[in-house]
Amino acid sequence: MLRIAFIIQACFFLIACGTAPVVTNDRAGTLPAPITNNAVAAIEQDDGWAIFSFNGLGKGKGWQQVSNVAFRVDPDSGKAETLAPVPGIGRLASTAAVAGGDIYIFGGYTVAEDGTEKSLAEVWKFDPFNEIFTRQADMPTAVDDSVALTYRDRYIYLLGGWHDQGNVRNVQVYDTRDQRWMQATPFPGTPVFGHAGAIYGRSLLLVDGVAVTGQVEGRRQFGAIAQFWTGTIDADNPARIDWQQLPDHPGQPLYRAGATVDRNDRRLILAGGSNNPYNYNGIGYNGAPSQPAQEIMSYDFDSGRWRVLGLLETGVMDLRGLVKVTDDYFLVGGMTRDQQVSDGIFRFRLPAND
Repeated sequence: MLRIAFIIQACFFLIACGTAPVVTNDRAGTLPAPITNNAVAAIEQDDGWAIFSFNGLGKGKGWQQVSNVAFRVDPDSGKAETLAPVPGIGRLASTAAVAGGDIYIFGGYTVAEDGTEKSLAEVWKFDPFNEIFTRQADMPTAVDDSVALTYRDRYIYLLGGWHDQGNVRNVQVYDTRDQRWMQATPFPGTPVFGHAGAIYGRSLLLVDGVAVTGQVEGRRQFGAIAQFWTGTIDADNPARIDWQQLPDHPGQPLYRAGATVDRNDRRLILAGGSNNPYNYNGIGYNGAPSQPAQEIMSYDFDSGRWRVLGLLETGVMDLRGLVKVTDDYFLVGGMTRDQQVSDGIFRFRLPAND
């Protein structure tokens, strides 16, 4: 334990002294319009990879800018185009996952003129070849700010999130082949929204998030939660999950960070997000404007250790996904410094495990 603590302290000493490597996340392209809190997914097609963005919040960051806009990005050229919008009204904090060659878009929430927020139970299947949306069975419990992970190219696990007035620990599983929902073993950690997640084999990986921590004069108080859990899916029963808590990553807990898995180097990658939880406009629940975190971290599956890989040159928060295309990682949209809604398609590479 002393040795691990020393490693963690040494990593953050390097960052504080400005000697941690800076990872250049250059602009691979520009979206047709700035967007944040947008669902992002990448899929390989006959003519190469494509990245898609759905829904989100536009530049003004008010209820009027809650959007159902959809974009397609060519990661090789950086060219981006506007697609037909997601059917229905605008929403933010939806999440997307790929199964069977299609992209599934789950939930999100709407914002009314008076500030009222409403979680949506809608699920849409998007055919990226024909660019057609098809309504699927509504989720049993409407959630936003959740995590969606695909197993066996068939089952999509919708983990936790926010439902109207509070967090849920539900693990809702959508069987894309039979078009039906089932409930899996609930998440045993602190129920959160805005957490990050990825899947490796049968292991669901969930990091941090935000929870209701109490009330002051009748108003809910929100706080970031440091937690890292893995859930092993039973090989014979996709609804059975064996949960286990793992060591937290170094530094402060993150909100709306991007996560994915580097299968070549057998590690989880965590990038961006913010250390100060905030409302959809980027202003913290504590009243302080939030700023993006710049750390890129990895969790090595073989050693069971976290590592700080470097700092993003351009910090990005308010993310609904981090996607890996061949050797490159992409952050699409989000908020940059001073809560600026971005039209950036940010690309970066990472060193291999040494």
